[in-house]
Amino acid sequence: MIVLGVILLLIGLLAGIPILTTIGAILAIVGLVLNLVPIGGTRRRVY
Repeated sequence: MIVLGVILLLIGLLAGIPILTTIGAILAIVGLVLNLVPIGGTRRRVY
């Protein structure tokens, strides 16, 4: 998701299309947040 966001961001900046730049920035930020925030807690469950 981060890679797709960066690619769209670059295409939007180079082509001058603001909607691609906006979508790319949103995807990159969401990808970073999902990558950094642990989902389901940090405890490892061993059964």
